[in-house]
Amino acid sequence: MEPNLVKVRRATPNDVALILSFIHKKSAFDSNVGAFSGIIQTSEEKIAKTMFGAVPFAHVLFAEIANLTVGFALYYFRYSSFAGQPILWLDDLYVNEEMRSKRIGLGLMEYLTQIYRDNNCSHLAWTADARNIRGLHFYHRLGAEIIKKHDNQCFLNWKP
Repeated sequence: MEPNLVKVRRATPNDVALILSFIHKKSAFDSNVGAFSGIIQTSEEKIAKTMFGAVPFAHVLFAEIANLTVGFALYYFRYSSFAGQPILWLDDLYVNEEMRSKRIGLGLMEYLTQIYRDNNCSHLAWTADARNIRGLHFYHRLGAEIIKKHDNQCFLNWKP
């Protein structure tokens, strides 16, 4: 797959249903690896209000190939008072199963890297389940480091 075939775009208010569908896909993936056993409590209305209201609390990127949405990343900013800089927190990264290993995740991470730079972030951070071996290998190849492990949660940092 040619990397230039992957288009990454920011979500718009018209994408609320699509965001919810990817949240459901991500929860199914997490359930399969044993990382999630709860019930999704969000809705289109909650997403519209919290991501596209007066104060957006999170943002979504979509990866597309040939006008098909094949992946997403949900992120937000945290703030480090000690560093005096924002931290880019990646809450969810998901690529449709049939599209994995085709540079989709890399395209999303490259776009996040630009957001990280544009906002002078101190680092990019997230958690990954230790049972998600494939995901951890992907993050390791990027240069991310596991800074802490607690039970099955790996806390990762990356300075692109």
